Amino acid sequence: MAFELMAPLMFASLAVLLLLGYPVAFALAANGLLFAFIGFELGLLQPELLQALPQRLFGIMQNQLLLAIPFFTFMGLILERSGMAEDLLDTIGQLFGPVRGGVAYAVIFVGALLAAATGVIAASVIAMGLISLPIMLRYGYSRRLSTGVICASGTLAQIIPPSIVLIVLADVLGASVGDMYLGALGPAAVLVSLLALYVALASWFNPEAAPALPPTARTLASWPLYRHALFVMMPPLVLIFLV
Repeated sequence: MAFELMAPLMFASLAVLLLLGYPVAFALAANGLLFAFIGFELGLLQPELLQALPQRLFGIMQNQLLLAIPFFTFMGLILERSGMAEDLLDTIGQLFGPVRGGVAYAVIFVGALLAAATGVIAASVIAMGLISLPIMLRYGYSRRLSTGVICASGTLAQIIPPSIVLIVLADVLGASVGDMYLGALGPAAVLVSLLALYVALASWFNPEAAPALPPTARTLASWPLYRHALFVMMPPLVLIFLV
């Protein structure tokens, strides 16, 4: 077997392991070790390369920059267990309720806010999708628009700081995490604005696809609504500034 075939075969083997349901961490480790031994047997790799494995493991565990990843994941689980995503979606949905496409705007806003608070596509964003999709379909939203907005807003954590992807890129490139965050603020704002613009255009050209909430669904109004919105938005905003 030629050395050039190792990479595509490793990729195909990893895809098979993931499709079989093995956890990602174990699939990556087993796939790498399997092809390492195959390379040793075929003479494509040197066995001395395994001596660097313990050093690499301890080096990753001692990397202070990567310590942020489990803490961000833990923070996302806390937000999911607290039911904050549901409260945010309900309140912001009532704020935008009189506007056509209001629930879609709320999904985008809550997705951006939770992404900025957790840094990961955490279970809170998935819970938001599970909560918002039945609501959007109940009030007559197009199935295509509903699922598209939910999926798009669920990926905002990849670019909105503090993003774990940016942390990993900063570690690989040897760059400053702060510089990576500052560089991502502009594209993140543009992406959120484009998503909102798409919803606005979709609701303008096809009002039936994104109707406004009926008055019976808006249980809060005026000052009580603004006060409740400020109350539910305060914890994630505080987390953003703390990070």
